Amino acid sequence: MAFGSFDNKGAGGHTVSEINMVPLIDVMLVLLVIFIITAPLLAHSIRVDLPQVSAAPAREEPKAIDLAIKGDGSLFWNDQPVTLDGLADRFAASALDKPQPEIHIRADQDTRYAVLAQVMGAARRAGLGKIGFITTPPPQAAAGK
Repeated sequence: MAFGSFDNKGAGGHTVSEINMVPLIDVMLVLLVIFIITAPLLAHSIRVDLPQVSAAPAREEPKAIDLAIKGDGSLFWNDQPVTLDGLADRFAASALDKPQPEIHIRADQDTRYAVLAQVMGAARRAGLGKIGFITTPPPQAAAGK
């Protein structure tokens, strides 16, 4: 199917395969005029003289609970020995603090997973959600080797 004008001039008529740019240029110029008019309105703001305050913003650092677990399953709450039952009571008391403290767990690499699961489950049951593990990075290789 050929596209072109309605008056074919004999057998030598050809199809027009050019895009008419005039409507595209018109649309572009209309958009340009709209943006030229609206741009100053968007940048205009109301000037307000704000008061100067010398107070520093209050930053509250969240408390952190250091919980150490040895390979034999013994627990230490901020370097004080504690049992698993006593740990649940301390978690419940700490969950009432605002903001809630973060729990940093330092577990020996020989610690059984069951002990870790019990500790994390007790923390979750008490309503504590910020639990993290403290690890030691591996030693860096000597430079140039």
